[in-house]
Amino acid sequence: MVSFASRKTRQHAVLSEDFERELTREVLRTELLRVRALITTGCVMTLFLTTIYLIDPVVVNRVWRGAEGLAEVYGLLIGFILFEVWVHTQIRRNLKLDRDLPVVRRYIGALIETSLPTVILILQIRSMGASQALGFAVPLIYFIFVILSTLRLDFWLSTFTGFVAAAQLFAVASIYDSSSFGEPQTYFHGVRSTIILICGVLAGSVGAQLRRQFAASIAAATARDRVTNLFGQHVSPQVVERLMAAGTGAGGDVRRVAVMFVDFRGFTAGAQSRTPQEVVDRLDGAFAVLVDILDREGGIVNKFLGDGFLALFGAPLEASDAAHRAVAAGREMLKAMHRINAETSWPLRIGIGIHFGEVVAGNIGSPRRKEYTVIGDTVNFASRLEALNKEFGSQLLISASVREALGKDGDDAVALGEVEVRGYDHKVPVFQLG
Repeated sequence: MVSFASRKTRQHAVLSEDFERELTREVLRTELLRVRALITTGCVMTLFLTTIYLIDPVVVNRVWRGAEGLAEVYGLLIGFILFEVWVHTQIRRNLKLDRDLPVVRRYIGALIETSLPTVILILQIRSMGASQALGFAVPLIYFIFVILSTLRLDFWLSTFTGFVAAAQLFAVASIYDSSSFGEPQTYFHGVRSTIILICGVLAGSVGAQLRRQFAASIAAATARDRVTNLFGQHVSPQVVERLMAAGTGAGGDVRRVAVMFVDFRGFTAGAQSRTPQEVVDRLDGAFAVLVDILDREGGIVNKFLGDGFLALFGAPLEASDAAHRAVAAGREMLKAMHRINAETSWPLRIGIGIHFGEVVAGNIGSPRRKEYTVIGDTVNFASRLEALNKEFGSQLLISASVREALGKDGDDAVALGEVEVRGYDHKVPVFQLG
């Protein structure tokens, strides 16, 4: 058998792989939002400059000294937009391939993007002078890139963006406004660059917190999806929570469980005179009631078998009173079906067989698709036991091991003697419960 530690290691490896894949996809999705926002910003800036040029050309001549200076800014903006469109294409491509962007490419992209305001600022300094340009609107553009860097969900990338913006702004001020050094203007440039750097750190902190929240949500969803894939949608929320807390082994595990087979008697004959939709509705309604009873008693539906199902008590979660729970569920099912039959024109009779013993429980299947199931003679005998209801005209039969596990709670069990069971060489004792 596979050791518990080995199973847990394998399980965590699978969950970790799924988690990293989903987290990468989520980060790439937020990157797409950031890039779209930058493309939109570039388009808005281009439209804004065009509008000003058409409405008041004098302002353009004053700021950019004619259309030639404005054309340079247009060229930068269009180049920036095309660059971001290319980045958007690359991210979408990696998203389809479930592949992350290289870290180096992220930092190079951040450097290129954050340098756009610097180049525009230099052009504006040449056209309108250092003091006016440094006190005008262009330095504020850095904040757009710093704020949007939050969507990278990476503390160091946001901090890097803030550092690049702060360093480039201070460097431009130092080079082109050197005459003001030693005066209060120097401190103004230093304080402004420091604020930009602090904003980068804060944006990184917010992005890191968002990443942690995404990671927690994805980890919970990944674990929940794994439980759903293994056990289907027929596990109660309470059981799902317990399975997520306890974990599910990746290999076979020997357990003592109560196995219950349930089958509807005469269902095929009744279905012949009804429409397919009527058949589905009747079956779904009955299953809903029976599965709800299983949920309350801590059992799970392992498989639906046409007009019946296989239920487990004591797996995948251990239960010291598995036999008691299975019998209690069986008794309640008979009462529930009696109530339902009194209210419908299509009464259904169920047969239940319960056996208690050892099974091998685990995730079985191909590498791409596994299913939690139980294997062993206990399962086979429970199935044969349920089929004996036809022979005895009964509805709930249990094995000797179940009767023994019940103790005084099974005093009302009626011994049917030793019975021949198909596939077994020796007769076995069978008991009936009402």
